[in-house]
Amino acid sequence: MTISKTLTAKEYAYSELKEQILKLQLTPGTKISEKTMAERLQVSRTPIREAFLRLAQEELLTIIPQSGTFVSLINLDFAEEARFVREQIETAVAALCCETIHHESLVRLEANIKMQEYSARTDIEPHEKNQFFDLDEQFHKELFDWSGKQRTWQMLQGMTAHLNRFRLLRLMAKETFDKEILIDQHKAIYSAICNQNKAEVKKIETEHLRLMLSEKEILLREFPEYFSRN
Repeated sequence: MTISKTLTAKEYAYSELKEQILKLQLTPGTKISEKTMAERLQVSRTPIREAFLRLAQEELLTIIPQSGTFVSLINLDFAEEARFVREQIETAVAALCCETIHHESLVRLEANIKMQEYSARTDIEPHEKNQFFDLDEQFHKELFDWSGKQRTWQMLQGMTAHLNRFRLLRLMAKETFDKEILIDQHKAIYSAICNQNKAEVKKIETEHLRLMLSEKEILLREFPEYFSRN
């Protein structure tokens, strides 16, 4: 029973800290300590220490001897590499969806787009921007589920942490990112799949997944302290 509780505390500390980093609740560059995080999460320092080490291995925390532990800055090289890999894989996945129409998946995609439209009209608070981001993620995950590539999606999650923080940050920029661009592209992806048009869906997916390339300078201007200097 004691072991079970210890394992639960360890996994809870890891997943909660990772979530706070990915959702920018712990912003890039923030200094954190075992003591503070243990108090915040109401666990002992041992699972926090183990979570710190695990997150450091995933390059989400930076541990500097004699200085402390910091939330890793967003590395644009890591983000771009993840974007590149995702583009190569997801364009192929979307094309696979054109081969076999799953009506249940189409219903879920259509409902997801409607929720995106509602979220885009109402997301004023930070947690509402997280909601739009989650809907965006769910839209793309549905394509991997549809094509039977769930393990591929899970593999991608292991390398998209810096990319996903970048994507969420753009939703928070004062130089407002037009969410309608994302929604319109999602609608176009949905339509191309309905029409089983592989060439079109691959074209739209490529454009969609290259948006980051035109957004970097905006975010570097507004949030320079969040990015590493490569």
